[in-house]
Amino acid sequence: MTEIAQPIVRAAGLKRTFGRGTAAVQVLKGIDLSVDAGRLVALRGRSGSGKTTLINLLGALDRPTEGKLEFAGSDLTAMTDRERDEVRRRQMGLVFQSFALFPLMSAYENVEFVLRVAGFPAKSRREAAVNALEQVGLKARMDHRPYELSGGEQQRTAIARAIAHRPKLLLADEPTAELDSKTGLQIIKVFRDLVADSGITVILTTHDPAIMEIVDHVYELEDGQIAAQR
Repeated sequence: MTEIAQPIVRAAGLKRTFGRGTAAVQVLKGIDLSVDAGRLVALRGRSGSGKTTLINLLGALDRPTEGKLEFAGSDLTAMTDRERDEVRRRQMGLVFQSFALFPLMSAYENVEFVLRVAGFPAKSRREAAVNALEQVGLKARMDHRPYELSGGEQQRTAIARAIAHRPKLLLADEPTAELDSKTGLQIIKVFRDLVADSGITVILTTHDPAIMEIVDHVYELEDGQIAAQR
C-alpha cells in the first residue's frame, strides 16, 4: 500500500507588513499553501513579488504580521523566539545565492565548523560532514578551499553545510542566481537527488523558467499573492 505524503508546511492567510502608518508596505497579502513532505517545490516570481519574504517566514527567520504557519505539525507562529530558533537549527537547512563560505577553510572544514557550532558531538561531526559532501558529489574535493572550487562546487559545499545535520526541510533563496544556466541546472539536480535519496523537502525561490520543468510543484507569486500554481 502506498504511503500518503503528509504536509510538512502549511500556511494560512500569511501576511507580512513592513513599517507603520502611512509608511507601511504590505509585502505578503494572504498566502495559503501546503507542501507535502519529500517534495521539490519552487516559489517563482519577479523581484518584489514576495518570494524572499515568504522563504524567510517558512524558515522561521521572520514572523508573519497575520496568519498561521505550521511546520511538521507544530505551530511556528505560536512559538517563542527561542523555540523557533531551536526548530530552525535542528530541523531546517538554509541555502542562499551568496555561498558565504569561510575562505580560509576547506570544504570539509566549512561543513564541520557549522556542526561544531550547532553542538554536534565531536565523534559524529566528521562522519556527518563527509557524508553530506559525498551526497552533493564533493567527497573528492573536500580538502580544497573555496578559491580552489568552481562556483557550482562552492554552492554544493553550501548545500552540504545545510544538510549535514539531516534537516527535514531545506530552504534555498535564489540558489542558482550567481551561476550560469548549465551549472544552475546541476545544482537543481543535486536538490532533486536529495529529495529522492534522503526524503528531504526542498523549497526554493527562483525566476529561472528552466527549473520549472524539474520541480514537483510551482507557486507563482505576484504582488504578494499566489497568482497561480501547478
